[in-house]
Amino acid sequence: MSVTKSHHYDVVVLGGGTAGELCARELAAAGREVALVENRLIGGESPFFASVPSKSLLHAARRGETWETAIARRDELTCELDDAPATARLEESGVTVLRGYGRIARAGVVEVDGAAYGYADLVVATGSEPVVPEVEGLADAPVWTSDEALTVPDLPRRLVVLGGGRVGCELAQVYGAFGSQVTLVESAPALLAEEAPFTGELLADALRRMGVDVRTGAAPAKVERSDPGLRLWLSDGSLLDADRVLVATGRRPRTRGVGLAAVGVTTGPGEPLRIDETCRLHGRDGLWAAGDVTGMKTAHAAAYQARVVAANVLGKRRTADYRALPRTLFTTPSVYAVGVSPRRAENEGMDLLSAGYDLAATVRGRVEDAGPGRVELYADRSTGKLVGAAAVGPYAEEWMGEIALAIRAEVPLSVLTDVAHAFPTYGEAVEAPLRELADRL
Repeated sequence: MSVTKSHHYDVVVLGGGTAGELCARELAAAGREVALVENRLIGGESPFFASVPSKSLLHAARRGETWETAIARRDELTCELDDAPATARLEESGVTVLRGYGRIARAGVVEVDGAAYGYADLVVATGSEPVVPEVEGLADAPVWTSDEALTVPDLPRRLVVLGGGRVGCELAQVYGAFGSQVTLVESAPALLAEEAPFTGELLADALRRMGVDVRTGAAPAKVERSDPGLRLWLSDGSLLDADRVLVATGRRPRTRGVGLAAVGVTTGPGEPLRIDETCRLHGRDGLWAAGDVTGMKTAHAAAYQARVVAANVLGKRRTADYRALPRTLFTTPSVYAVGVSPRRAENEGMDLLSAGYDLAATVRGRVEDAGPGRVELYADRSTGKLVGAAAVGPYAEEWMGEIALAIRAEVPLSVLTDVAHAFPTYGEAVEAPLRELADRL
C-alpha cells in the first residue's frame, strides 16, 4: 500500500497509555507532527488509568466513607480520564489521534485498520494485559481483573483475590474496608515476595487486622460454580467459597499482533521488548519503546521512559537510569521500596549492608495510628553508597522521596547524616539507619 505525503508523520506512537500519551504530547509541543494510534482507552487501562480510582477508593476507606460515596467520587475523578476528554486534550495539543488497531506493515509504514501511514520515528507503547493463570475451571468462572474491579459499582459479599503483589494487596484492602469478606491468596511464602521480607509481613498483619483472610504458600488448584457463587480448592487442600474471583497475578507485555517482525524485532510471547539505555528498540534507528511493553510496572516508570524517548527523538541525548524508581503501595500503612532489595542483592551476589529502624517511637502520639512500621536502608559494602531502601508506615511514599534522590545522585552518607529533619515528622525515621550505615562502613 502506498503512502501519500498527507499520510506521513514525523512520529507515530502505537498505544495511548501513560507512556504513549505523554510521549506524543511532548513531541507535538516541540513542533513534531505526531500521530497516536489507539483502539482502546486513551490514557491506558494500566497502570495509570487504574491508579486514580484505586487511590481514590483507598482514601475513601481511610476516611470511613460509605461504598456509595466512594464509588461516586471515584467515577467523578476518573471521568476526566475517560476516552473522549483525553482524546480531545490530545488533539488540542496538536496530536492526531488515529482510532483503530495499529500494526507495523514494513519499515517506515504502519497500518491502522487497513489505512497506511508513514513515519520517520516509531514509538511502541502498547502496554500490557492481565495474565489469568491456567487453573481448572477458572476460565468459566465470573472473573475480574483490576480493570473490572476499579470500574464496576458491585461490592461482592465474598471475594477471593488471587495474587499478593501490589495490585492484589491494594484491592484486597479496598474491598475488605467496605465490607466484603475478602480472602487474599498468594502462592509464595509471603506477600510482596520480591521486596524486603518485613514489608510483606507488616502489610499482611495490617490486612488481617481489618478482617482480610491472608493465605500464603497456597495456589488455586480448581474452581467450580456452586449455588450460589463459586467454590475454589487450594493446593494446600483448603476450600473457599466466593461470589467473585479477582485475578491479580500479574500482567504481560502486549506485543502480539504489533507487527514487530516486519522491522526485524522478535520477542517471545509475554516477553518485554529489549531496549538500550536511550529506550531505542533493539538498537535500531528510529524505533523506540516505553512503558509496560518494556517490562515497566508503574505509571511513573512509564512516564519516565516516555520523557527519555521524547528527548532522544528530538536529538537531545538522554539515557535512562533505573536505580531509583520507586515501587509503592498506597495501602494503610503505605509500602515504599526503591533501588536494590535484599532478594535482588542475594540473587546478584551483592554484599549488602542493611540498617533499620522501627517507627513505633516516631509515630507515638500522632493523630493517625496506622499500626507498626519500619524503615530499612541498604548500602553496597564494596562502594559504600546507598543503593536501596524499603519502608512501611503512614504516607511513606511522601517522606521517603529524599532516599530515592540520595540513591540516584549517589549522595555520600556523610552528607545524608548531616541533614536535619523537622521535628516531629516521619522523615526523622531515616536518621538512625543512616548513622548506623555510616558508622559500619
